[in-house]
Amino acid sequence: MPQPLVSIIVPIYNAQDHIARCVESIRRQTYENLEILLLNDGSQDVSLQVCQMYAGVDKRIVLIDKANSGVAATRNLGLRYATGEYLQFVDADDTLQPNATELLVDRALGSDADLVIAHYNRIRPPRPRSEEAAARHPQALRPDRVQTFGFLLEGAMDKEEFAARLMQEPASFYYGVMWNKLYRAALVRAHEDVVCAEDLDWSEDLYFNLSYIRYAERFYALSTPIYNYYNTPGSAVHTVLNPVNVVTTRATLFNYYKELYEQMGLYEEYKPQIYKYLVAVAES
Repeated sequence: MPQPLVSIIVPIYNAQDHIARCVESIRRQTYENLEILLLNDGSQDVSLQVCQMYAGVDKRIVLIDKANSGVAATRNLGLRYATGEYLQFVDADDTLQPNATELLVDRALGSDADLVIAHYNRIRPPRPRSEEAAARHPQALRPDRVQTFGFLLEGAMDKEEFAARLMQEPASFYYGVMWNKLYRAALVRAHEDVVCAEDLDWSEDLYFNLSYIRYAERFYALSTPIYNYYNTPGSAVHTVLNPVNVVTTRATLFNYYKELYEQMGLYEEYKPQIYKYLVAVAES
C-alpha cells in the first residue's frame, strides 16, 4: 500500500546552532513520504540560509520565509500550506528518532487513530566546565543526560478512556505539547477556527490539543520514545513569563478543560482533577 503523506511543520526562529541537526533528523526518517515545511519566522541569524541550502538538496522541503509573528501564528501558517494526510510538529532545537514517523503512522493506520501520542526523551547537555577543570582534563567529555517520559501503556483508547487517563497528569508536557504526537489533518482542517489559536501568551500547544480532542474519537499510545526534546537554556519554554499572563492563560485553559469534559459528560466525575490543574506545575 502507498504510504500516506505526512506533513512535518517546523517553526524556526534564530536556531542557527540547532537547525541543521533538526532538519537532518527529519530527512533521515525511515518513513520517506514526507512534506517538510520549514517556516523561518523572521530569524536574525543564518537560520534562513541553512534552510535554503537544505531546500536546494531535498525536494520534499517547502521553505517559507516570513516576518516574525510568534510560534503559534507560524504553525498555523504551516497548517495552511500542509497537504499531508497526517501532521507532525518539530521544534527547531529538537530532533526525531530515526523511525519516529514510521512508528506513528503504523499505529495510526493499524488502529484507525485520530491521535497517536508517544513517549519522548528529555536531553540535558552537561554543564559547561570551568577553565580550570578543562585544563586539568582536556579530553574528558561528559555525556548528555537522557530521561524518557510518558506514562500511558501501549494500546488503543476511545475518547472517554483517553480523557480519564489525561487526568493523571493534566499539566504534563506529555499531554500538553504537540511534538510527540501525530494528528489526522482532515480533523484539523475541518475545525481550523476552533483548533488554531494565536492569542495565548503561552501554552498554545495545550490549547491546540484540548481543542483537537473534542473532535477526535480514537487514540493510540505508543510507548517507544520517538522525539528528543533538548532542555536548552534560552529556548521559548525557558523564557521568563509575565506572572499575570500565566495566571490569565491558565484560567483560560481551565475553561477549555471544563468545556471538553462537560461535552463528554465527565465533568462532575473529574472536577477535582480539573481544578487541580489551576495549581499544577508543568514538567520543565
